[in-house]
Amino acid sequence: MIPRIAEMKHTSGYTMWLRFEDGKEGEIDLKGELWGEVFEPLKERDYFKTARLDRELNAICWPNGADFAPEFLYDNITVRGRRNNELART
Repeated sequence: MIPRIAEMKHTSGYTMWLRFEDGKEGEIDLKGELWGEVFEPLKERDYFKTARLDRELNAICWPNGADFAPEFLYDNITVRGRRNNELART
């Protein structure tokens, strides 16, 4: 099942806080993910802050068409100091 994003907000720099409909929440720093033509404009912090949650696409999106899929975000959020995918291994 594809995780559904319930809420998001920019916290600082290139970091977003996310809460998913199943209650999982945490932060993700996207700085290291901003490579490639469509993500190049997001390196400008003011532009990065224009992110919005597109409920129809169930993704974090920017005006230029850049987006991050919910599966990637769900698997890579940091929950209480540990990445979500690390929690599954403990």
